[in-house]
Amino acid sequence: METATATALKDYKKVGADLKTQLESFNTENLSKADTQEKIVLPTAEDVQTEKTQKSLFAGIEGFDASKLKHAETCEKNPLPDKEAIQQEKGQQNLISCIETFDTSKLKHTETHEKNPLPTKETIEEEKKA
Repeated sequence: METATATALKDYKKVGADLKTQLESFNTENLSKADTQEKIVLPTAEDVQTEKTQKSLFAGIEGFDASKLKHAETCEKNPLPDKEAIQQEKGQQNLISCIETFDTSKLKHTETHEKNPLPTKETIEEEKKA
Protein backbone atom coordinates (compact mmCIF):
# COMPACT_ATOMS: atom_id res chain seq x y z
CA MET A 1 0.00 0.00 0.00
CA GLU A 2 2.85 2.39 0.77
CA THR A 3 4.48 1.73 -2.59
CA ALA A 4 1.34 2.94 -4.37
CA THR A 5 1.44 6.14 -2.32
CA ALA A 6 5.13 6.61 -2.93
CA THR A 7 4.77 6.25 -6.67
CA ALA A 8 1.84 8.66 -6.62
CA LEU A 9 3.96 11.27 -4.85
CA LYS A 10 6.69 10.91 -7.47
CA ASP A 11 4.16 11.74 -10.21
CA TYR A 12 3.31 15.15 -8.71
CA LYS A 13 5.19 18.23 -9.85
CA LYS A 14 7.58 19.68 -7.32
CA VAL A 15 6.74 23.08 -5.87
CA GLY A 16 9.26 25.79 -6.62
CA ALA A 17 11.51 26.91 -3.78
CA ASP A 18 10.35 30.55 -3.93
CA LEU A 19 6.66 29.53 -3.70
CA LYS A 20 7.46 27.16 -0.85
CA THR A 21 9.18 29.89 1.15
CA GLN A 22 6.29 32.27 0.52
CA LEU A 23 3.80 29.70 1.80
CA GLU A 24 5.87 28.98 4.90
CA SER A 25 6.33 32.67 5.71
CA PHE A 26 2.64 33.56 5.15
CA ASN A 27 1.16 35.33 8.16
CA THR A 28 -2.49 34.46 8.77
CA GLU A 29 -2.94 37.50 11.02
CA ASN A 30 -3.02 39.69 7.91
CA LEU A 31 -6.33 38.15 6.89
CA SER A 32 -9.45 40.11 7.78
CA LYS A 33 -11.92 38.59 10.23
CA ALA A 34 -15.19 37.41 8.76
CA ASP A 35 -18.18 35.89 10.49
CA THR A 36 -19.56 32.89 8.71
CA GLN A 37 -23.31 32.68 8.52
CA GLU A 38 -24.91 29.36 7.82
CA LYS A 39 -28.23 29.76 6.12
CA ILE A 40 -30.46 26.75 6.44
CA VAL A 41 -33.79 27.23 4.76
CA LEU A 42 -36.44 25.07 6.35
CA PRO A 43 -39.55 24.20 4.38
CA THR A 44 -42.73 26.07 5.18
CA ALA A 45 -45.88 24.42 6.47
CA GLU A 46 -47.39 24.64 2.97
CA ASP A 47 -44.37 22.83 1.48
CA VAL A 48 -44.66 20.06 4.06
CA GLN A 49 -48.40 19.73 3.44
CA THR A 50 -48.03 19.54 -0.35
CA GLU A 51 -45.28 16.94 0.01
CA LYS A 52 -47.53 14.87 2.29
CA THR A 53 -50.40 14.99 -0.21
CA GLN A 54 -48.07 14.01 -3.06
CA LYS A 55 -46.72 11.09 -1.04
CA SER A 56 -50.24 9.94 -0.18
CA LEU A 57 -51.23 10.11 -3.86
CA PHE A 58 -48.17 8.11 -4.90
CA ALA A 59 -48.84 5.58 -2.15
CA GLY A 60 -52.44 5.25 -3.37
CA ILE A 61 -51.27 4.69 -6.93
CA GLU A 62 -48.62 2.17 -5.93
CA GLY A 63 -50.98 0.28 -3.65
CA PHE A 64 -53.87 0.18 -6.13
CA ASP A 65 -55.38 -3.27 -6.62
CA ALA A 66 -55.99 -3.81 -10.34
CA SER A 67 -58.24 -6.81 -9.62
CA LYS A 68 -60.97 -4.40 -8.49
CA LEU A 69 -61.33 -3.04 -12.03
CA LYS A 70 -64.23 -4.15 -14.19
CA HIS A 71 -63.72 -5.51 -17.67
CA ALA A 72 -64.87 -3.16 -20.43
CA GLU A 73 -65.45 -3.96 -24.09
CA THR A 74 -64.07 -1.44 -26.52
CA CYS A 75 -65.82 -0.73 -29.76
CA GLU A 76 -63.48 0.50 -32.47
CA LYS A 77 -65.00 2.87 -34.96
CA ASN A 78 -63.66 2.96 -38.48
CA PRO A 79 -62.73 6.57 -39.18
CA LEU A 80 -61.67 5.75 -42.76
CA PRO A 81 -63.88 7.14 -45.53
CA ASP A 82 -65.83 4.81 -47.82
CA LYS A 83 -65.20 4.46 -51.60
CA GLU A 84 -67.81 7.03 -52.57
CA ALA A 85 -66.28 9.74 -50.37
CA ILE A 86 -62.83 8.95 -51.80
CA GLN A 87 -64.15 9.21 -55.39
CA GLN A 88 -65.82 12.56 -54.64
CA GLU A 89 -62.65 13.92 -53.10
CA LYS A 90 -60.56 12.74 -56.07
CA GLY A 91 -63.00 14.43 -58.45
CA GLN A 92 -62.75 17.70 -56.53
CA GLN A 93 -58.95 17.49 -56.43
CA ASN A 94 -58.81 16.82 -60.19
CA LEU A 95 -61.06 19.82 -60.85
CA ILE A 96 -58.94 22.09 -58.68
CA SER A 97 -55.69 20.88 -60.25
CA CYS A 98 -57.13 21.44 -63.76
CA ILE A 99 -58.11 24.98 -62.85
CA GLU A 100 -54.69 25.71 -61.32
CA THR A 101 -52.76 24.34 -64.29
CA PHE A 102 -55.01 25.84 -67.01
CA ASP A 103 -53.04 27.49 -69.81
CA THR A 104 -54.66 30.85 -70.57
CA SER A 105 -52.59 31.27 -73.75
CA LYS A 106 -54.89 28.72 -75.48
CA LEU A 107 -57.89 31.05 -75.13
CA LYS A 108 -59.11 32.98 -78.19
CA HIS A 109 -59.47 36.72 -78.08
CA THR A 110 -63.10 37.86 -78.15
CA GLU A 111 -64.82 41.17 -78.46
CA THR A 112 -67.64 41.84 -76.04
CA HIS A 113 -70.80 43.57 -77.22
CA GLU A 114 -73.35 44.99 -74.82
CA LYS A 115 -76.79 43.76 -75.76
CA ASN A 116 -78.56 45.72 -73.04
CA PRO A 117 -76.99 49.18 -73.04
CA LEU A 118 -77.93 51.76 -70.43
CA PRO A 119 -80.32 54.44 -71.60
CA THR A 120 -78.94 57.84 -72.57
CA LYS A 121 -79.92 61.08 -70.84
CA GLU A 122 -82.34 62.00 -73.63
CA THR A 123 -84.16 58.69 -73.30
CA ILE A 124 -84.48 59.17 -69.54
CA GLU A 125 -85.86 62.72 -70.05
CA GLU A 126 -88.44 61.48 -72.58
CA GLU A 127 -89.62 58.77 -70.19
CA LYS A 128 -89.94 61.32 -67.36
CA LYS A 129 -92.16 63.56 -69.55
CA ALA A 130 -94.42 60.73 -70.54
